[in-house]
Amino acid sequence: MPNKVKKQPSAVKGFSRFAHTYEQYNMIQAEVAKQLVSGLEKKHYSTIIDIGCGSGAVIKNLEKRSIGFDKFIAVDLSEEMLSLHPSEENIMKCCVDFNRQESFDKLSHDKEAIVISSSALQWSKDLDLTFSCLSKIGKKAYFAVFTSGTFKTLHKNAGITSPIYQEEVVKKVISKYYNANFILQSYQLTFPNVKEMFRYIQKSGVSGGERQLGYKKMKRLMEEYPLDYLEFEVLFVDATPL
Repeated sequence: MPNKVKKQPSAVKGFSRFAHTYEQYNMIQAEVAKQLVSGLEKKHYSTIIDIGCGSGAVIKNLEKRSIGFDKFIAVDLSEEMLSLHPSEENIMKCCVDFNRQESFDKLSHDKEAIVISSSALQWSKDLDLTFSCLSKIGKKAYFAVFTSGTFKTLHKNAGITSPIYQEEVVKKVISKYYNANFILQSYQLTFPNVKEMFRYIQKSGVSGGERQLGYKKMKRLMEEYPLDYLEFEVLFVDATPL
């Protein structure tokens, strides 16, 4: 049977960031993980595999929603991030690169496993390889992938191309390997001034392409940027392997 893809309209969630009340730089990523976990259907799973787990946003949200598991496999390329991730007897940590096919051989082959990935897969160097491999290691998948509408106005004003994939590119690849439902969610993060905004870009881990700009171009961009907020675009995916 042909793959069926359900599309839902984009919505916008607005947030404000003020230096004296919020000192971390992962506000949007934290909201994305929260929203992704809220889509899980059960209260207990045999195995959960978190691709690009970071310091543990997914597992913390599982705990908040009282979702249990027999085994949790935390996967990240960074040993430093894995060291910050919660540790328990039933939590297995794997430092692997999801751009390499052999990395997936180290993951669970539990047929009842579910795969989760929040705010990581936009950095895949080969989307086809990544999703092909992911589709073989679980019976259900939940993804949240930042897409090229992130920092859209910033990129336009700077005259640079987004370093991450377009929405339609991500959908096309996922649909090769999954029956998928897609929801495109937009966010706006408001700042008290442009300096705070650009500090966030540098610290947040969601690249705005600032490394493509020299000092003079960056200074001009800060002076001419027309908005008091940054735009983010995230594709949420609820998928079953074909």
